[in-house]
Amino acid sequence: MSELSTSLAHHFLVALPSLSDPPFARSVALICQHDDNGAMGVLVNQPSEYTLGEVLAQMEIPTEDGALRGQIVLNGGPVHPERGFVIHDDARPWDSSLNVGQGVYLTTSRDILEAMARGEGPRNALVTLGCAGWSEGQLESELADNSWLTVPADEELLFSTPLEQRWQGAASRIGVDLFRLTDYSGHV
Repeated sequence: MSELSTSLAHHFLVALPSLSDPPFARSVALICQHDDNGAMGVLVNQPSEYTLGEVLAQMEIPTEDGALRGQIVLNGGPVHPERGFVIHDDARPWDSSLNVGQGVYLTTSRDILEAMARGEGPRNALVTLGCAGWSEGQLESELADNSWLTVPADEELLFSTPLEQRWQGAASRIGVDLFRLTDYSGHV
């Protein structure tokens, strides 16, 4: 990485109050890949209108697991909203996986959903539709414009914290109370 001093893979981006553009307002994004060509991540705190049961049914993957069927699928971002992304903690060799860092993986292949439906999937998993992408230099520009806080990712926030608490919860990991900040327009 010639221009990047540090990759932000396995970090959360926490939207500051000044970032009000949907779908990023009050969002938390897990950065999965970051290099000289740009960055890719998934939003991890915004529910979609779908359950995992609906997605599995559409893919013709049967499951008897009621809790799995009721799991909320997240809105992962505006890029490829028709595509599923699974963030999880299972190092098995799925057909298409990316090691995000420190025991967190991103898988985009059907085999992980089939394993989940059989009760043989990862211990912890989030399913999103869509992802977020930043072109070369775009994320760095947004960071320079104070649109985001960067916070080291942790599995507790990712897999255990309720969705509605993740935005403030992520910021509090570095001592920031987002509810005490004003945006740059002077609004609370």
